[in-house]
Amino acid sequence: MNNDIVAGKWKQLTGKAKAAWGDLTDDELTKTEGNAERLAGLIQERYGKTRDQAEKEVRDFFDHNR
Repeated sequence: MNNDIVAGKWKQLTGKAKAAWGDLTDDELTKTEGNAERLAGLIQERYGKTRDQAEKEVRDFFDHNR
């Protein structure tokens, strides 16, 4: 998904992101501003996943929530 589109829809998607990654706080999700790299970094850090795993989860999330 185009990063500009994601950033524009991010406020709408934060609820779905919170459901997908419940350990992330609302503040953390807001600060990512829909940036896939930042979100993947948070997921990697919080859940102990590899960078590739986190990036795949984020890609799948954005593709599913177009």
